[in-house]
Amino acid sequence: MDTQLLIICGLTFVIHVIATLAYAVRIAGVRTRRIAVSFSLFGIIALISRTANSFQGPFIAKRVEVDIAHHLERGLLGDFRLFLLAATVASIVGTWLIPTFQRYFSRAVEHFQAHRSVSRLLLHSFSRGGIHTLRDGARFPSRHNVTQLAAGAGVSWMVIALNVAAMAVWTVGVFASLYAGFLKPELRVTCANLSSVINGFATVVMAVVIDPQVSVMTDDVIEGHISENHFRRAITTLAGARVLGTLVAQVLLVPAALVIVRVAEMI
Repeated sequence: MDTQLLIICGLTFVIHVIATLAYAVRIAGVRTRRIAVSFSLFGIIALISRTANSFQGPFIAKRVEVDIAHHLERGLLGDFRLFLLAATVASIVGTWLIPTFQRYFSRAVEHFQAHRSVSRLLLHSFSRGGIHTLRDGARFPSRHNVTQLAAGAGVSWMVIALNVAAMAVWTVGVFASLYAGFLKPELRVTCANLSSVINGFATVVMAVVIDPQVSVMTDDVIEGHISENHFRRAITTLAGARVLGTLVAQVLLVPAALVIVRVAEMI
């Protein structure tokens, strides 16, 4: 495995870990009753994901260009499947870290609410008190969070299915478009630009169906209409659906690339 391949896998890992940890932010928002502050602070962390995402595409594109230019046959499809595997592993790790991260993040929200300074919050993270928080806040996922799913998923099966589909499409979008460029070198720029169309579908599903449902549940917990246990079941279910979506992306990779090639030819 060469250095470039490791870098791409690392960037993919960072993107999907942070995206999965967004579920922990909702739990922290519920527990601290500071939803707006929670999302605002998470926006700072999300900048890391956006930066990684901005580098991921060019690195993969360079790999595809080199293969095309030198007529290399080094298993590019295998590389893309490895990237998707990194996304799956990152989603699993992110799900595993949700209990720990929501505790860290809750402390961060409370500290920011008291001092109202991002710089002081960052300095506190490296102080003795911050290190003490990191040590005491680490938690393994509770078995109860999984076993309680027997009482219900917390969300409808339709939302779960749409979440799996949206995650699969969102995960495979960039990879499929760049692999399509490899399959059709003379239209590779067109194929690469079609990734935004594919990801647009996933974004619409998440923005119109999934996010409003979770947001309503978040408000319902704060207002006492549903319990925190019910909300945690829903978050656990959606995190699991996210992992499943990255696995479905493996199946979609080649068909999606072929569809993109066809669309590029028709434009």
